[in-house]
Amino acid sequence: MKKILIALHGDEVSPRFDQTGEAWIGTIHDGAIMRRRNVVLPQASSEGLCHLAVTEGVDAIVCGGIEDEFYQYLHWKRITVYDNVIGPMEQVAQAYMEGSLAAGAVFTEGEQP
Repeated sequence: MKKILIALHGDEVSPRFDQTGEAWIGTIHDGAIMRRRNVVLPQASSEGLCHLAVTEGVDAIVCGGIEDEFYQYLHWKRITVYDNVIGPMEQVAQAYMEGSLAAGAVFTEGEQP
């Protein structure tokens, strides 16, 4: 079972980690989403998002741009960071479940990278 956090801006991956005010957290087992929920942060901040990831015990984070300081912190916490990802949340989550998600992936509506 894996847990993934996707930094959101609407229904898309947030372009900036530090400007993220909402996150989607999904629990994935055997290629299917077993549980999903959205979490709205009290304010957008990198620290708040890192805290959420650590307390939720996520295995991976998907985001757009992220400062190196926070990237290194999450890596130190053994959380895989897929950064510079662009696209709709549903397609990104599907790519993660299929094992095809990579840092820098760009998804357009209805296409795979």
